[in-house]
Amino acid sequence: MFLSAFAALHDPASRSYYDQCRVCGRTHAQALLRLARHRISVLFAMLRDGTLYEHRTPRSVRLCSPHAWATTENT
Repeated sequence: MFLSAFAALHDPASRSYYDQCRVCGRTHAQALLRLARHRISVLFAMLRDGTLYEHRTPRSVRLCSPHAWATTENT
């Protein structure tokens, strides 16, 4: 799981997701595990729906505000 996410950092959409996690204040390992979980969710959805992977261009999505992560980390 971890190695798959690490290898996927060359994909622009995966890299965008990883970078956004890092902007939110997550560590490298946390961002990679979040990316791995996201990729697994996509894989299960593909199996469930019987579809093939459709490459998508990165979109600017706010996963969280940088301040929200900092406040939840201290609780």
